[in-house]
Amino acid sequence: MSLDTVVEDIREEAHARAEEIRAEGDARAEELIEAAEDDAEEILEDAERAVDREIEQLREQRLSSAKLEAKQQRLEARRDVLGTVHEEVEAKLAALEGDEREQLTRSLLEAASVEFEAGDDVRVYARGEDESLIESILEDDAYDGYSYAGEYDCLGGVVVESDGSRVRVNNTFDSVLEAVWEENLREISDTLFEQ
Repeated sequence: MSLDTVVEDIREEAHARAEEIRAEGDARAEELIEAAEDDAEEILEDAERAVDREIEQLREQRLSSAKLEAKQQRLEARRDVLGTVHEEVEAKLAALEGDEREQLTRSLLEAASVEFEAGDDVRVYARGEDESLIESILEDDAYDGYSYAGEYDCLGGVVVESDGSRVRVNNTFDSVLEAVWEENLREISDTLFEQ
């Protein structure tokens, strides 16, 4: 065997080994590329799911926020309507005249008078415009010891008090309206806003 033959055998062996290493490297590179592509695809799918979840959460938050805002606006509108109705009732009570005003005032004074003892000095306060009405009602024998004591800021009715009984009764149109309003607010609201 000559030296050239040995060198040639070594070269061929080296080339074969190099080809084998290159083939193994290509196969390994292909495996790594496939694994990287699979990982990238999985990462992309995870990211898409995360984005979808975030979009859904944002949608739910915005929807919930919009519903809450709409509910608040509805409640505010209802409060405004109830306030308007309350003001209209107050205006109608303040505008009552004649026999109707006298009957209501008499009823309120009569209801208040049961709180006082016979012989008490009882003071009756009323709306300034009702002074003559109160004085004419107090002329009745049932109200002996009662006197008109001055003006009270109200829509009508009476405030009655006595030092002897240490009692003060507020039977104004305002106080009766507030009591009736509070007691019937749900029913009033249901009637106004039937759905």
